[in-house]
Amino acid sequence: MLTSTGSSGLYKAPVSKSLLLVPSAFSVLLALFFQNYLSFFQYNIQEVKEDFQVWRILLGRTICLDLKDTFCSCLLVYNFRIFERRYGSRKFSSFLLATWILSALFEFILVEAIHLTFGITVNQLPSGFLAPIFALFIPFYGSIPGVQVTMVLGHFPISNKTLVYIVGLQLLTSSPSMCIIAVSGLVAGFCYNSNVWEVNKVIQIPHWLAKISSCTLGPLFSSTQPTTESPEGMGATLDIQRQQRMELFDQQIMLSQFAPRGPQPQVGMFHWSRLFTPFRHGLFPSANNQTPAQEVLHPAASEQQVAQLMDMGFSRADALAALRASNNDINRASNSLLQH
Repeated sequence: MLTSTGSSGLYKAPVSKSLLLVPSAFSVLLALFFQNYLSFFQYNIQEVKEDFQVWRILLGRTICLDLKDTFCSCLLVYNFRIFERRYGSRKFSSFLLATWILSALFEFILVEAIHLTFGITVNQLPSGFLAPIFALFIPFYGSIPGVQVTMVLGHFPISNKTLVYIVGLQLLTSSPSMCIIAVSGLVAGFCYNSNVWEVNKVIQIPHWLAKISSCTLGPLFSSTQPTTESPEGMGATLDIQRQQRMELFDQQIMLSQFAPRGPQPQVGMFHWSRLFTPFRHGLFPSANNQTPAQEVLHPAASEQQVAQLMDMGFSRADALAALRASNNDINRASNSLLQH
């Protein structure tokens, strides 16, 4: 469990799928069959400034010429598809477009700052759709919770986000000038995420263009629903539910440490109580066998409390029984369910 992207595949992520297929296909074709045309896709920033070859911004910042960069960027796009599922294709495309434009401006500023400060002239930057990918690390860091999976050598924690950061570090260290791309992308992602200069409103995909793209290109890059996933709660809903379940599980474990009585719950990545479902039905005999007079003494559990326990992986019957036995104390109920 080294990724945090929820369900597998590219279902409900047509923009991510197009970014995986189209630029990588062009990269492979250029590297294998059309090497004579590689110069057209080089991101030569000096020729853009001095000769006003603006077309190099479009070609040089779209197609990777290094296959290692292509591979790493594809891995990152696949992991970041969670944002398209969560926010929708139009908002995801608006983020990519805005950060692509802003990062181009920041790249020119950084190149000039390096030249004025250190006297180093940067003529060429790595080609490819790289800056928006680095920009996606900003919402990834802030909105995707990290859940520890294991420990390496007993001291170094490995979380569900570790692999993504490792791939990003590999892409960052592929060339010295990649740092300019990375910094410009991170700054652009921060500006969009914080809505600096109201960039969210200024740069966005129009509704009419999103509708036309959905009708024309949508069927071309659409993916079928995974058969291994539950038909209920697919796409962004499934990703959000999984992340919320991880967060609730961690919160309940932390709260249980302050419980007034009872042993500490077992901390782990698996709900062991699921393996012993038949035994849990007898944990709360007094709650299951309450008479109508007894039920009057205990108010009914709220649906919010039941939903919190069900999000942790327990059935509705077990959640209701635990809440009745604990007098609707959500902490005691979760403790009881986690301990058995």
